[in-house]
Amino acid sequence: MNSSDGIPIWQVDAFADRPFTGNPAAVCILERYPSDEWMQNVAMEMNLSETAFVVPTDDAGSFHLRWFTPATEVDLCGHATLAAAHTLIEQACVEAGQQIRFQTRSGELVCTPSDSRITLNFPATPPSDNVDPTVAEQLRNALGIRKATVLQSKYDLLVIVEDASIVESLRPNFNAIADIETRGVMVSTAGGASGIDFVSRFFSPQCGINEDPVTGSAHCCLAPYWAARLGKTSLVGYQASSRGGTVNCEVAGDRVHLTGTAVTVLEGRLLSEPAEG
Repeated sequence: MNSSDGIPIWQVDAFADRPFTGNPAAVCILERYPSDEWMQNVAMEMNLSETAFVVPTDDAGSFHLRWFTPATEVDLCGHATLAAAHTLIEQACVEAGQQIRFQTRSGELVCTPSDSRITLNFPATPPSDNVDPTVAEQLRNALGIRKATVLQSKYDLLVIVEDASIVESLRPNFNAIADIETRGVMVSTAGGASGIDFVSRFFSPQCGINEDPVTGSAHCCLAPYWAARLGKTSLVGYQASSRGGTVNCEVAGDRVHLTGTAVTVLEGRLLSEPAEG
């Protein structure tokens, strides 16, 4: 699996149109999967919110894809999927304009390139109001918010507040959030800057990420929620982290199409021999 030159790895800023914005992810393309421990160690070494590991299948344009945070493997990740598709295109691992099909824990995810943009076809995860009032109050306290609606998606808790200034000024107690049983916490409200339908931030200390810069998978929940609230299926979301990033969303039944751009900022070689799986 390895060579004397090491294993190529790229760092890509996803949902970004210039370097050092959006959400950075590492992308590692392998011939076959090594041990889970080795991949987790690589993700911990990269110390980014996600490291994507890509392995070709026997079918052209089809790849296995797994995502690791510095602390754990996750079931769904948007920005690292965008980064992986971007890298496969840049490295000519697929034909120009070809759809890329990723086989993942969340089923097949299809990525469609168009000029410099890539559209991800992801499962919608709309929220419900099935949240224990004690958990909701615990979360409001952890966020330092007195008034907010707390909802539950497939993976995360969603907190709806009244104004974009609340989202942008949050200073959460990450230790308190980590005590809540959830993958992560989205905080969102309608509006924001001109041309933006909703703003959000995403916190996931449970996965080793206090704040994720731009979270594609969160928009699988945010887009259907705001589509129902605002009465429109095409929306623009802005994640108001310090890096910031825009996600163009289209709600299509039980799917959400997330469109963005990506920029490669680093190429290197892993010199650690992979442990066999």
